[in-house]
Amino acid sequence: MEGKTVLFVGAGRHQRRAIQRAKELGVRVVAVDRNPDAAGLGEADAAETVDFQDTDAVIDVARRQRVDGVLTISADRAVPVVAAVAEALGLPGIGTETAHVMTNKIAMRRQLAEEGVPQPRFAAARTLHEARAAAETVGFPAVLKPADSGGQRGVFRLDSMDDLDAHLHAALAESAEGEVILESFHDGLELNGLVIARGGSAFPLTLSDRLRPPGVGFGVGWIHVYPATVYGAMLEEAERVAVHAVHALGLQDGIAFPQLLAIEGQVLVIEVAARIPGGQMADLARHAVGVDLVDVALRQALGEPVPDELCRPRFQQPLAIRFFTAEPGPLPTGRVVSVGSLDKVRAFPGVVQADSYLQVGETIRPVRLDGDRRGYVIAVADTNVQALEKAEAAARLLDVVVE
Repeated sequence: MEGKTVLFVGAGRHQRRAIQRAKELGVRVVAVDRNPDAAGLGEADAAETVDFQDTDAVIDVARRQRVDGVLTISADRAVPVVAAVAEALGLPGIGTETAHVMTNKIAMRRQLAEEGVPQPRFAAARTLHEARAAAETVGFPAVLKPADSGGQRGVFRLDSMDDLDAHLHAALAESAEGEVILESFHDGLELNGLVIARGGSAFPLTLSDRLRPPGVGFGVGWIHVYPATVYGAMLEEAERVAVHAVHALGLQDGIAFPQLLAIEGQVLVIEVAARIPGGQMADLARHAVGVDLVDVALRQALGEPVPDELCRPRFQQPLAIRFFTAEPGPLPTGRVVSVGSLDKVRAFPGVVQADSYLQVGETIRPVRLDGDRRGYVIAVADTNVQALEKAEAAARLLDVVVE
């Protein structure tokens, strides 16, 4: 990889560390983001302020910079742009068709259904009339989502037609294509999967519990626990379904992020992303099984082989990730007056990594979106239960004063 040039589409907080890692591996980094203050732009060797929704503008940057590969980290909306740039320049990529079905929830659901992958009931809608018909098909409780958004934006639980009427406009507003999907809601254990595809063959790397808060933020993962607490036949089924979903969606070479739901002896697919996920999942892979997902993604973007020693688990280390969120998380709600040092958090036994995004003057709100996670603690221990106890205790050592 050394001496090659790679274009990062999106250069926010989640991409910053990946850009740093790419440079450590000897790669020249070009980055684009519409925000001139994006954290990763300052780390890149060449940076341009470009809205990545303007595909032609991103292709122009890629051509002028003579890039050898293109990728994104954690930005779902950038995945189709990355695929289009790769096709336009003849670079390795997942293909625009695969990118579409792995970023549009309706296309994804239909493809999974055709391939017999287990999933919730679903129906699509663009208008209130269609949405009410969809609700009749799906039933209540249901989940309402924009067809093409992320970060839990525009996601609502529906228990009645009144809920649908109240939230449909907000969900449609988050969709660039003006379309929503309704899915049947199921109580169960949500699982985060990491799957690596090479040459058309996929294998599971990790499965971890994705714990969520009660209330309106029910879709936000605020605690991750590895390894997952499912075991035996259920664990085997979760791994099988994760790989089946990746194959069904046509991902030949790439990192996939299937989110699953284990319920009543079966495993359902919630959705599958075609990228390194956010939420510190790359850190989970590094600390839990010793795999550097950024290294893997860079090699695939450059069309280089990814040998087993780089992408297969090297060990299994139980861990937990606790995000800094409002109550019942460790943070108070209100306008931030001061934020203490992370030294006490990082010094807590078992803590291997911690960071905070809190800034004086911002307002901490109850958890609603992924963006309400204002930092994290990662702790390791002999068991996942002990790791979670350590992460929880360490997270509460951060001193935050609000008005």
